Amino acid sequence: MNKTAKPDEYDFLVLGSGEAGKYLAWTVAKQGKRVAVIERKYVGGSCPNIACLPSKNIIHSAKVASYFFRSQEFGITKDNCKIDMTAVRDRKRKMVDGLVEVHLANYKASGAELLLGSGRFTAPKTIELTLPDGGKRLLRGAKIIISTGSRATIDPIPGLLEANPLTHVEALELDHIPEHLIIIGGGYIGLEFAQAMRRFGSRVTVIDRNARLLHREDEDVSEALHTLCQDEGIEIVTRARVTRVEGKSGQAVKIYASQAGSETVLEGTHILVAAGRTPNTKDIGLELAGIETTDRGHIKVNERLETTASDVWAVGDCAGSPQFTHIAFDDFRIVRDNLAGGNRVTTGRQVPFCLFTDPELARIGLSESEAKARGIPYRPAKIPMAAVLRTRTLSETRGFMKALLATDSDRILGFTAFGIEAGELLAAVQVTMAAGLPYTVLRDAIFTHPTMNEGLVTLFSNVPPVSKSN
Repeated sequence: MNKTAKPDEYDFLVLGSGEAGKYLAWTVAKQGKRVAVIERKYVGGSCPNIACLPSKNIIHSAKVASYFFRSQEFGITKDNCKIDMTAVRDRKRKMVDGLVEVHLANYKASGAELLLGSGRFTAPKTIELTLPDGGKRLLRGAKIIISTGSRATIDPIPGLLEANPLTHVEALELDHIPEHLIIIGGGYIGLEFAQAMRRFGSRVTVIDRNARLLHREDEDVSEALHTLCQDEGIEIVTRARVTRVEGKSGQAVKIYASQAGSETVLEGTHILVAAGRTPNTKDIGLELAGIETTDRGHIKVNERLETTASDVWAVGDCAGSPQFTHIAFDDFRIVRDNLAGGNRVTTGRQVPFCLFTDPELARIGLSESEAKARGIPYRPAKIPMAAVLRTRTLSETRGFMKALLATDSDRILGFTAFGIEAGELLAAVQVTMAAGLPYTVLRDAIFTHPTMNEGLVTLFSNVPPVSKSN
C-alpha cells in the first residue's frame, strides 16, 4: 500500500464486531452515517461464535445426557445410551451458522460495512486494514469505537504453551470425549466445562490456585459448588499453583503444581486453560493514536467510556468492563445515548451474572462477604430450594436462595440463587431492585403455582423484622 495514499473517510470506524461495537455500528448506520466495522475473524464477536451461546448449547446437550443417565429416576428405561460428540459439536455449529447469518442480515439492513481483516492504528483516528489476501487499506474515522474484546489468558508457565492446551475456543470444537481432562482454573468457564465434559463421560480434574471455587463468592456458594462437583465425580484440587507442564494436550500431559509446600503431579490426556482473560489491546497501535492503557492492558476510559483520545470510545472487555455480554450491551447504550446528547455513565449500574452449571448460580447486588467487607449492615433471609415446591416436581431440589435486606428499610441489597432456573429467578428480584421497590412487593405478590418464582414469596416471608434500634 502506498503510504501517501489518501485514507477512505468514514463517520464511524468500529474496530472489532463484539456486542457493543456491532450495535453501535448498526444504530449509527441507520441514521445515515457512513460506518465500517473491522472484524478479524468472528462476525458478531465471541458471544455467538466461541463463547456464551455455543457454550450454553454444549451445556444443554450435557444436561440432556444427564437425564438419560438419570432416566430410571423418572421411570424411563434406556438401553445402549451413547454420546456422539461429533453430533454434539455439529448441533452447536448449526446454531452458530444461523447466528452469523442473522448478523450478516443486520449489517445489510443497517447499511454498515463489514470489513474482514486485521486493523491497526497508524495515527490518530486512522486504521490500516490488512485484508485476508494480504492487501491493505487505509481508513479514517471522524469517530472511533474500539470493541476488540478479550481472549483466554495462558500464563507463562514452563511447558504450558508448548503443550498446546485447549481454551474454550478449541473445547467447543471437540469431536471426541477426552479420557481425562485437567482444567486449570475453577472460575465460571472452568466449572461450566468441567460439569459438561464429565457428563459426556470424561474423567475431569479442576485445579485452582485459590482456597475454594469461585473464591470471590460467599463460602456457602463455594461449598455448594464443591459438593456439586464431588457428587458428579469431578476431582477438585485447590490451593495449587501450577509450576510446569509436560507433554501434549490430546495425547498425554503431566501437570506439576505446588500445594501446601509440596509438589503435586496430575496426569491426564487433555488440558483446558480457564484461568482468566487478557484484553485484546496489544500490537494494535494504540500508542500511535494517543490511546492509553492500564497496567493490566485495558484501555483507559472514564465513566462515559471515553478514552484518552478525542472522539474515541472503548467498550466491552477491552475497556475493563465486567466480562459479560449483557454489560457490553449496556456499554453500547451508554455511548449511543451520550452521542445523542445524554449523560449516561457506567458507575453504579447493576451487574447481574449467571453461572450456567446445573443447577445455575445467579447473583445481583451485594453478597454477604462484600457487605461485611464494606461494613454494610444487613438482614439475611435464606431458604433451601427444596422449599420451592416446583423443584420437587422436577426432582431438582439442590441449592438455596438468599437475600440481603437493609436494616433501616425494606430495600433489597442483594440476591443469590443456586438452583434450577436461578437465572430466571434473578430477573424478578433485579427489576424490583432497579425500581427501588421494597422486598414486600415480592413477598406479597401472587405468583403462579407451581413455578420457581413462587419461591420468592417464601424467601421474602422469612426476612427478619427491622431492628427497633434502627
